[in-house]
Amino acid sequence: MAGISEAITQIKKAESDADSLVEQSTVDAKAMIDEATVKANEMIELAKNEASEEAQSTVFNAEENAKKEAESITSQAEKDVESIKNDARKNIDEAASIIVKNIL
Repeated sequence: MAGISEAITQIKKAESDADSLVEQSTVDAKAMIDEATVKANEMIELAKNEASEEAQSTVFNAEENAKKEAESITSQAEKDVESIKNDARKNIDEAASIIVKNIL
């Protein structure tokens, strides 16, 4: 009888150990999941910040390029206007002569 009682005690201990192992494994798994979740959230936040910085840099560069192009276009337009004015000034005397001839 002692053998059976001892065997039952060992079985109960093994079951208890197995239950404890399952509980500890569950706790460990939850801790691992929580840690992975925290790390994933940190990585997501870092990626968002990097994307935001890159977007700001891209917008800044685009604005700078647009300003330079606008300045170039403005400069060329001013040159074109001056050239047209000079051409018009050259023709004033001729135009005045034509008008005077037509009136007289």
